[in-house]
Amino acid sequence: MSRAHPALTPEHEQFRDSVRRFVERELAPQAAAWDEAGEFPRSLYQKAAQAGLLGVGFPEEYGGAEGDLFHHVILAEEVARAGSGGLHASLFSHGIGAPPIARVGSPALKARVLPGILAGEKISALAITEPSGGSDVAQLRTSARRDGAHYVVNGEKAFITSGLRADYFTVALRTGGPGAGGISLLLIERDRPGFNRTPLKKMGWWCSDTALLHFDNCRVPIENLIGEENGGFRAIMLNFNAERLGMAAMAVGFAQACLDEALDWARTRKTFGQSLLGHQVVRHKLVDMQMQLHAARALVYDSCWRLVEAPRDPVAVAQLCVTKNFATRTMQQCADEAVQTLGGAGYVRGSKSERIYREVKVMTIGGGTEEIMKDLAARQLGWEP
Repeated sequence: MSRAHPALTPEHEQFRDSVRRFVERELAPQAAAWDEAGEFPRSLYQKAAQAGLLGVGFPEEYGGAEGDLFHHVILAEEVARAGSGGLHASLFSHGIGAPPIARVGSPALKARVLPGILAGEKISALAITEPSGGSDVAQLRTSARRDGAHYVVNGEKAFITSGLRADYFTVALRTGGPGAGGISLLLIERDRPGFNRTPLKKMGWWCSDTALLHFDNCRVPIENLIGEENGGFRAIMLNFNAERLGMAAMAVGFAQACLDEALDWARTRKTFGQSLLGHQVVRHKLVDMQMQLHAARALVYDSCWRLVEAPRDPVAVAQLCVTKNFATRTMQQCADEAVQTLGGAGYVRGSKSERIYREVKVMTIGGGTEEIMKDLAARQLGWEP
């Protein structure tokens, strides 16, 4: 594939080649089996770390490696081509759980937890969403009350990726008054007394362990505070752009996987004396998929470039919001058309397109729903009543 954006360097493309080889060797051959099993080997984290995939963009002193937003986009897009959102989400859950630690955590906290996470020895998760609310972070209710040298945590978190397996949880809690100014982040280890997890069954992402977290007078030492008390909201917001950009890139990768599978099937499947590709209606369907996919990829890379150039530019943030929506809609269209092209083979379990078809909705919901993305884009552009 030619360069997706003029700002990409030869080093970016070398990184793409490295990720693609890892996906073809370690992920794609087993993705279907792992999805059916509802889990994948824990050893895969260390393999990904050894391949240089877990540390991208994290400080080198803790085992990370240099990387910009383009590296994150490339990583998300290429891993998605394995065709398993659950594998992607859990294997890289540290990508949303660990950045707050790296950015605002104390030196002691970073030294204690980041090396293990980036080496693939420990698993990191982010816990923000609650049963009573999702994207409205400022209204979260789970509380952390100061008691001497500890915080006492009570409440619940819902739909947490790596919620069963994770060793470290970056948890958003209310330590102060109402609104965004009363939120803090705490690192909570999995074995803390009073901390329990319940698995959740899902439409898709089967091999991703998703859980409901319950805290009942769970005592956490004050040394586990990430950043300043009541300063957690800003730390959360720092990573939202990267998370949404990553989801948009994932959607492009999933759409590409659907197109590739549909095209391969159309070349080999025979109907009425010729291949499916011999029928004009099928060729047009595939061309429409390619057209939509090309537009989505261009938006993703252009949004990445704008955020690199001006991370806080409201217009860039607005474009990111609509890019996330457009990319996930593209994934939806390509998954639907791929399953239609594969026919019965696309409806039975085992194909990439079937898995991706089931995983569309989590992509349009996670990281901010379509409706919230549109509203945020309007506000960034100053389109308020």
